[in-house]
Amino acid sequence: MANSAELTVDGKSYSFPTLEGTEHEKAFDISSLRDQTGYVTLDRGYKNTGATKSAITFLDGEEGILQYRGYAIEDLAAKASFLEVAYLLIYGELPTKEQYAVFETAIRRHTLVNEDMRKIFDGFPVKAHPMGVLSSLVSAMSAFYSDIEGSSEEDKTDLHIIRLLAKLPTIATWSYKRSLGHPMNYPKNQLDYIPNFLNMMFSLPVEDYKIDPVVVEALNVLLILHADHEQNCSTSTVRLVGSSQANIYSSISAGISALWGPLHGGANQEVIEMLEAIRADGGDVSKYVDMAKNAKTTGFRLFGFGHRVYKNFDPRAKIIKKAADDVLSKLGVNDPVLEIAKGLEEAALHDDYFISRKLYPNVDFYSGIIYRALGIPTNMFTVMFAIGRLPGWIAQWKEMREQKEPIGRPRQIYTGATLREFTPLSKR
Repeated sequence: MANSAELTVDGKSYSFPTLEGTEHEKAFDISSLRDQTGYVTLDRGYKNTGATKSAITFLDGEEGILQYRGYAIEDLAAKASFLEVAYLLIYGELPTKEQYAVFETAIRRHTLVNEDMRKIFDGFPVKAHPMGVLSSLVSAMSAFYSDIEGSSEEDKTDLHIIRLLAKLPTIATWSYKRSLGHPMNYPKNQLDYIPNFLNMMFSLPVEDYKIDPVVVEALNVLLILHADHEQNCSTSTVRLVGSSQANIYSSISAGISALWGPLHGGANQEVIEMLEAIRADGGDVSKYVDMAKNAKTTGFRLFGFGHRVYKNFDPRAKIIKKAADDVLSKLGVNDPVLEIAKGLEEAALHDDYFISRKLYPNVDFYSGIIYRALGIPTNMFTVMFAIGRLPGWIAQWKEMREQKEPIGRPRQIYTGATLREFTPLSKR
């Protein structure tokens, strides 16, 4: 590849360097474009704009490749624990046994949430969406943990990271419990990360709660698959907010809010809502498959099929499909909504219409099925996504700070009124 690219504007030529990533992604470095030419680029949604250099996640949508720090997602989902993957994303390498023990122990010791934060819970409506509660309370953590006396900057950052990983599941389950009118469960630090979450989520003081290893394994896979996904909407939000040197809690809170949108983290919730609507209409799968094929006429869209980035297949969907099959078969779930999901899956995998357009079931489709089968309510789906994505957000925030990236400041093409004369109020 050439070392520079030439751009001709208004009869003048300008030279811009080119660069290539370790996986042969090619780019034009136009950092000096406006200074040299007076022009900016217009790239709606930043679909062709690389805002940063990152060593965290590699994604190839055309080939269906996803790697964290050079490790294939298939290997990590099959062989690693979620906390191992969290350590990998945040610190760059898989932990040794000793490093993992220190990391896991630190997280266990910080699962408890300050009791004053429970007072904040009381200010939310009982039926407040858990994502709104989660975003607000993570932001509030910056007031509770503003500084650590006598610690180095690196030690402070590490402790903030540990606190987020430890306390987010506690906050998430408390928002769910309060919506049901149930007493909030405190963490049990003798339990591992995922069993501890499940116990806080589902246990009741009046009876014992047995943690199913099938459920633990399914959640482990789901959280790993969601742990990072390159420069998506919420991750870019975390980096952009963090570029102002906002603290990690405020930056992560902003990412949670971005994830809440139905075009991002809310997609798996839309899948279940779609399936419930089909059931309410009689459950005729073939009718809705035909409606999807004639979307221009019917206006009906199938949620959970295809992907904006993956043009072939979503590598996460292959992994999560097996997890979904395992959960449904081993738990013996009998749910007419999930039967409808199986019918849609069958059509998408074997119907030429879907195959030719590469509209395969994606990770949102299967994650929605698993969450429903596990008894996790629909309004908690995006919260589950946030718990999984937290290590990626932290890693991206940490990398952005270490690279000393400048404050984010996108440009625009102004299309408003030109200079106008002001008319006093008395004459208007």
